[in-house]
Amino acid sequence: MQLSYAQLMEDAHLDRVLGDRVQGVYVDVGAGHPVADNVSFHFYLRGWRGLVVEPQADLAALYARLRPRDRVVDCLVGRAAGRTTFHRVERLHGFSTMIEANAMGARAFGADYSSEEKDVVPLSRLIDEAGLDRIDFLKIDVEGAEAEVLAGIDWARHRPSVLCIEAIRPGSGQPSHDEWEPLLLAARFEFAFSDGLNRFYVAAEESALAARFPREPLPWDSVRHLYEFGRPHREAIHPDHVLAGQLIQGFLARLPHLDAETLRTLLAAGAARGAAEPAPSLPEGDELRAALGRIAAAYDGGMIWEDEAPRVSG
Repeated sequence: MQLSYAQLMEDAHLDRVLGDRVQGVYVDVGAGHPVADNVSFHFYLRGWRGLVVEPQADLAALYARLRPRDRVVDCLVGRAAGRTTFHRVERLHGFSTMIEANAMGARAFGADYSSEEKDVVPLSRLIDEAGLDRIDFLKIDVEGAEAEVLAGIDWARHRPSVLCIEAIRPGSGQPSHDEWEPLLLAARFEFAFSDGLNRFYVAAEESALAARFPREPLPWDSVRHLYEFGRPHREAIHPDHVLAGQLIQGFLARLPHLDAETLRTLLAAGAARGAAEPAPSLPEGDELRAALGRIAAAYDGGMIWEDEAPRVSG
């Protein structure tokens, strides 16, 4: 493994234990973005597939575009079916949770939250509906609601080879596994490894896998990390640098062909993602057409540059 997509090399540690399995199956609860800080994406790229549960609708929708082999469910997971309140944290989506006190903690990082009612489904039911007859690993990261997720699993029928569960109370850094580990031990899962954020367990019937975990977390520099490459169009070391640059040039060249609603959506998306300056209001009529034409002219062949540096005449 050369590139880790996960927050704390969870995928690297799982690869060490399960990397020899072909066309494996994962269940990823609280999956987040389909690529960034994602534990299962490395395995998807190796041909695996799985069940992904992500209650943030915009993130869940991305999976259909980027990971079409996965079955994606936009709901909450708990001990019993029903409905409950989900607190979605703005910008810092990894803090979103069923536990409002934990969502409030994100305010310390400058992020507010909104609340909405969502369906709750026990995990065993989701697994049955997905038709999974095996699970190589189950990963759970639900910002303090891990005990609720674990209580909704029929451990007699659904026995992942390995469990990866976030075990730190959000915002405090304090261990939380005392709330749910007794349930796992009673279900015949053995503690195997901790990376400082997550605890990993192995099913008793596959106890030999425990020996594959390292005694200590792997060195941070034993793999590359996606964030190291920076933004693809700016950093030549990024593996997609050339493609990103060509796509940006092509997109800007096609700006005059976009409708006003699409342009407003793009402006709003840019402002929401930390653009250096506030998004300007969208011009209208000839003013809008002129702005699009001026931008596109540098990319659509209207202006021919001898090099990449802008030319300024006095």
